[in-house]
Amino acid sequence: MNVVTPFEGIGASLRRKEDYRFLLGRGQYVDDLNRPGQTHAVMLRSPHAHATIDRIDTAAAKAMPGVKAIFVGEDMAAESIGGIPCGWQIHNKDGSPMAEPMHPALALGKVRHVGDPVAVVIAETKAQARDAAEAIVVDYTPLPAVSSTEAAVQPGAPQVHDGAPGNLCYDWHIGDKAAQEAAFARAARVVKFETTNNRLVPNAMEPRAAIGDFDSFSGDYTLYTTSQNPHVIRLLMGAFVLHIPESKLRVVAPDVGGGFGSKIYHYAEEAIVTWAAGKVKRPIKWTCERSESFMSDAHGRDHVSTAELALDAEGKILGLKVHTLANMGAYLSTFAPCVPTYLYATLLSGVYSTPVIYAEVKAVFTNTVPVDAYRGAGRPEATYLLERLMDVAAAEAGLDKVEFRRRNFIRPEQFPYQTPVALQYDSGDYHSTLDACLETAGWAGFEARRAESKARGKLRGIGISTYVEACGIAPSAVVGSLGARAGLYEVGVIRVHPTGSVTVLTGAHSHGQGHETTFAQLIADKLGVPTANVDIVHGDTAKVPFGMGTYGSRSLAVGGSAMDKAMDKIIAKGKRIAAHLMEASVEDVEFERGTFRVAGTDKTKTLTDISLAAYVPHNYPIDEIEPGLEETAFYDPKNFTYPGGCHICELEIDPETGRVEVLNFTAVDDVGRVINPMIVEGQVQGGVAQGIGQALLEAAIYDASGQLVSGSFMDYTMPRAGDLPDVGVATHVTLCTHNPLGVKGCGEVGAIGSPPAVMNAVVDALRDYGVRHVEMPATPQKIWGIVNAHRLAAE
Repeated sequence: MNVVTPFEGIGASLRRKEDYRFLLGRGQYVDDLNRPGQTHAVMLRSPHAHATIDRIDTAAAKAMPGVKAIFVGEDMAAESIGGIPCGWQIHNKDGSPMAEPMHPALALGKVRHVGDPVAVVIAETKAQARDAAEAIVVDYTPLPAVSSTEAAVQPGAPQVHDGAPGNLCYDWHIGDKAAQEAAFARAARVVKFETTNNRLVPNAMEPRAAIGDFDSFSGDYTLYTTSQNPHVIRLLMGAFVLHIPESKLRVVAPDVGGGFGSKIYHYAEEAIVTWAAGKVKRPIKWTCERSESFMSDAHGRDHVSTAELALDAEGKILGLKVHTLANMGAYLSTFAPCVPTYLYATLLSGVYSTPVIYAEVKAVFTNTVPVDAYRGAGRPEATYLLERLMDVAAAEAGLDKVEFRRRNFIRPEQFPYQTPVALQYDSGDYHSTLDACLETAGWAGFEARRAESKARGKLRGIGISTYVEACGIAPSAVVGSLGARAGLYEVGVIRVHPTGSVTVLTGAHSHGQGHETTFAQLIADKLGVPTANVDIVHGDTAKVPFGMGTYGSRSLAVGGSAMDKAMDKIIAKGKRIAAHLMEASVEDVEFERGTFRVAGTDKTKTLTDISLAAYVPHNYPIDEIEPGLEETAFYDPKNFTYPGGCHICELEIDPETGRVEVLNFTAVDDVGRVINPMIVEGQVQGGVAQGIGQALLEAAIYDASGQLVSGSFMDYTMPRAGDLPDVGVATHVTLCTHNPLGVKGCGEVGAIGSPPAVMNAVVDALRDYGVRHVEMPATPQKIWGIVNAHRLAAE
């Protein structure tokens, strides 16, 4: 009886292997872990946005039941513990380095945002630690605070750091200013547009957690943490903060319940519990409360931008000028400086043939939570600015918004396309993704649907967004020249066991993306090993060679390519062993999905035959080939990857309540070769959900004194199932030309293309009210105010 093996390789929509244990509640998250003799930590956080710390009295708290220790900033400083480091340096226009104030793990002398940790209490139980934290007496002298991005650069604004005059972190630019001015001088029309990209709180399903452990006998430290890149945490914390040799520090990131960028960074709590574990000689567990997350996890976005677009008489783009103020918050987070610069301004060409671009970015400090990368990291900000500007420009020039875009697209024959802002796109077909999206969304029949909505008293709008992003964050030579303080290559180890099963060790980290399935499919496709026989190991610096983690849609493009190179080595060694066993020359041995064959004959050996021979070498050329079948490869690409696509949103507004209902959303994306269509669809839908959340619901709001007034789910509105439509997802593939898999990345495209599509639809729905622009989020209150202001003016 013949058994048909289902295809599990590249292109198969396999269900996720990892879901079995998650659905049965068998995932192992940091909060699920408990070490023998474990104690618990609670952070005492500042209630002030800006204040001096005059006195900390811990005497009463130390005497409370169960309390093992209390530490403050001076305790860490006394042992020369370093500040939390920044991993990227930006230089000013004049070549001078950015301002880089120290970021102490526990505040020293001054607090700079609400939530800044002032002390850590370690006790036998979390309840005891919480009670003791409430008993600590801290005398503060409040200082004037600045929470607004624009207010931070005003004369006389309160200073966040003495070493950053005018609250300026850096003043950076890119592009040719003289060429931009010349292009504008000959323009038939210049369109100006201003917007704010609202601040967001990431709110991953799993709050951050950390367990610090210390072995008194070996002197080894272990940190269990909710991290997207454990090796980077080990490097930053060991070398720059705690000064622990890497051989004495292990970092483990087990199952992680979502990250979206917020778990890339090295956080103070990780250093605090690791250092304190060495002091109390017992493990210390800290789990963040959701209310803490709002004031301790790095926020996203928060840009204030002005853009000007120069057009000729036919509506062709001549040049673009952009000025952006970017909020860094109170301290520099790990990758914060690169987000508004090299991940934002270098994408301002978008999908358009723009001859000249000049961009200036000023980054400022404020008394708010630090801001860093959040799903898309700079690219959503660039796409939002550009795609709203394209709609505004089309309207002012009297052109159809679709035709205006099509007229200015980079054409397929222009690839590879060198933009005027550093990046060179390798491949793309923006016309095809646009055409496919228009057809799927039913663009041609929209006006009839608008009329039907109007008959019911509703305002219907449709919005379009075309985008490109740079991801596969890696090229070490490129990012090093741009200020990165580490190379961003990736590693892959393929270990074929004697019986033919495979273990993959990767520096990439999975926190919801489905790596255990997708990576196994790569192995199945090339080596012919069933995915059930493939184990993916990641997230433990003691097991996996040094790798750079997962962010910037780099897992497949960089991590998967490293695996592919390692498999090439496996196959090459396997051919040598097979040639010996089948008495053939190596050149005559072919390999395809698990079988070695002597060309033109029926002589074959399976991968299992070869692996068994490699480990049990009874008949093996041991003088020529080392035993075993395990190979390691590193991959460092020469360029980023460039996914692109088109998103269309159709929505309806109730003018009586201001409520916006998204009716249909269509996404057609070019993410390169698709490994698992089902996982790609889920990734895009998740990103679109976050983009709709930003466009319609979410905003982290500070008052003038620096208090976070949207500091819980009572005030910060996350999208729920009822707020979201069915999202239609399709792909149009152009292969990446410079990685062996042809993949581009899909994890962020949904969050990049969706916000401008939604907001363009909102403005389109309000077209009869003379609305040119609505700032995100388009809440019911805001829309109701616009509608009623127009009604009052009409009366």
